[in-house]
Amino acid sequence: MELDYSNIEKHQAQPKAAPLMQTYRSIGYSLETAMADIIDNSISAGAENIWINCVWDGDKTTISIKDDGCGMNGTEAVNAMTLGVINPLSERNENDLGRFGLGLKTASFSQCKKLSLFTKKENFHSLYWTWDLDYVAKEDSWELLHWLPEEYSNELDNLEHGTIVIWSELDQLIPPGSEHSDEKAKRKFYDSWDRARNHTSMVFHRFIANGLKIHWASHEVEGWDPFFGYEPKTQPKPGETLYLNGKKMIMKGYILPKRKDFSNEEEYEKAEGQRGFAGQQGFYVYRGDRLLVSGDWLGMFKPKDSTKLARISIDLPNTTDTEWLINIMKSTATPPPQLRDGMKSYARNIRTLAEDVYKTRGAYRKRNKPDATQAFQPLWSEIIKENEWSFEINRNNLLIKEIKDMAKATPEKAIETLLKLVETNLPVQKIYVHEADDEEIQKDTSSDIDINLLIKLMRKLFDDLRSAGYSEQQAKNVLRITEPFDNYEPLIDEL
Repeated sequence: MELDYSNIEKHQAQPKAAPLMQTYRSIGYSLETAMADIIDNSISAGAENIWINCVWDGDKTTISIKDDGCGMNGTEAVNAMTLGVINPLSERNENDLGRFGLGLKTASFSQCKKLSLFTKKENFHSLYWTWDLDYVAKEDSWELLHWLPEEYSNELDNLEHGTIVIWSELDQLIPPGSEHSDEKAKRKFYDSWDRARNHTSMVFHRFIANGLKIHWASHEVEGWDPFFGYEPKTQPKPGETLYLNGKKMIMKGYILPKRKDFSNEEEYEKAEGQRGFAGQQGFYVYRGDRLLVSGDWLGMFKPKDSTKLARISIDLPNTTDTEWLINIMKSTATPPPQLRDGMKSYARNIRTLAEDVYKTRGAYRKRNKPDATQAFQPLWSEIIKENEWSFEINRNNLLIKEIKDMAKATPEKAIETLLKLVETNLPVQKIYVHEADDEEIQKDTSSDIDINLLIKLMRKLFDDLRSAGYSEQQAKNVLRITEPFDNYEPLIDEL
């Protein structure tokens, strides 16, 4: 039932500025996610170049993000600095990377106490405004200050239009009172600075590939494409389209090469990213070419070492923010229930293909067989029974049969050949996969041993040691430190 507001008593409940500002400071941004929010605004303003710089000076350090976008006039600049001026439910341009209209402010407040906006629109005079949280706390007032750090007063002189955002008093990054010479504070700051650079390289890699130039200090940022499509042995898989309320989302899977199949070691190390292959597997969720989530199975699967080569892009329009529960920092996304089955089915197939690539090694390589109609003959047989796994030599392997024949004429050579064959063809990769995935447990194969054969071998070695001059106790001690006899001490005692 719709209320008749004209007949209802009303009372103003305007929030106080000081406590609300402190709340905005605690939303949970890191330096990298905060800077990415500012870069979003530059891209939405049509920037072709973005310049990111910092000037270290202890607790007087500043960070600036400048662009050559369209800039703002007076009304637009005040709106940009006003909290909550945009309704997140309103329809936006498909290229708009924002949503809440809070990004500039909340991202900045999470890092600094002074946020300055200096902007110039073509055919307009440049102008500036500053939020000073100390002033807000003192006056408890929603008032901007017409103030700009003096050292930035000429920053837009060489641009016809553009904007620079300046962060001063970085109290969330640098402890107040830190001096220029404080090496500990400086090292901690630059560790965060480097992480932010790497994050920028990943989050905006598609824009960089399409011509956007991001200048980080004196260097241009190179985009980090998680799918490494330019590597000859990367396997792109057919995509799949999902629909939600008429809105289209596209998934596409990639299987990255194994280490030895990368074109060089440098490319392999790049592909590892910041978290290593195991940490970079999973979905990469994009909205308007902007990466939101990187390397996450979104609660559908656990990361496994055997699936670490699997990466899947999923592209969303910016009209699905509500359904995907995109957070204010644009760092999390939750698949709607209606899409989970389709996403899970597609991802399961990509994971299976990635496991096949990862496990293919040595005796398990199934390509280049002389005759595809013949059954493959592994040296090791993988046995999985009752949720336990083990490996055993395949007695039917033709090479094993050849060695048996060799043993009739030259037993010593046959034994050496067999030992070398076992040494050089251990199923290390598959053993590692079983251990890492922890889906089955390793079988205790000691129960499979022929005890009579073991006792016979034990007795033979014991007698040989006694014949060589060892005392009974010395001979038993040798058996106790010799595998596999070391597991059968009661049998040794009976000798």
